Amino acid sequence: MKGQGSYVPPPYIPLGQSEVEEDGVRQSDELPAQRQTSDGPEQWSSGICACCDDMQSCCIGLFCPCFLFAKNAEFLGSGTLIGSCTTHFILCGLANILCCLLTDGILLGLPGCFVACYACGYRRALRTKYNLQEAPCGDLTTHLFCHLCAICQEYREIRDKSGNSNQSDLKLAVVTAPPVQTMGSGSEK
Repeated sequence: MKGQGSYVPPPYIPLGQSEVEEDGVRQSDELPAQRQTSDGPEQWSSGICACCDDMQSCCIGLFCPCFLFAKNAEFLGSGTLIGSCTTHFILCGLANILCCLLTDGILLGLPGCFVACYACGYRRALRTKYNLQEAPCGDLTTHLFCHLCAICQEYREIRDKSGNSNQSDLKLAVVTAPPVQTMGSGSEK
């Protein structure tokens, strides 16, 4: 994240390539963050575990992940806020409860597979849009094992790439009380 921390994710090394080969390709006087990425995928602006760099999205991602997921999907043009939030909630929340209750907890992780299959498509679309690496691992694996961290990382990336990293669009609605009303008797005219 720009201006909020000094974390720079480590360079991505594809599985078929060793660190020695990576060092041979990179010029010795360049830092990993300064590499030219026009011919290959770019690094994510923050790591998968850098959730605490942005506490607001971290808390929303932890306590209401369907909302943060829906914000990401809405930005990618893959649905409405309400539709994506509802779909995520049904796949994750309700399916988890049903699997836990109906199988005495044996199939508790099954809904996570459904959510990971659904969410990895959005991560793939985000990577394609911004030419990002498939890191730290595949999209399905990332959402299967680190779903909450993944949606927070995706939100941070969208916010950083869209240029409004200083302001958050996760503002909660401000609720004001109505004015005090009094009732009068019908005989007063």
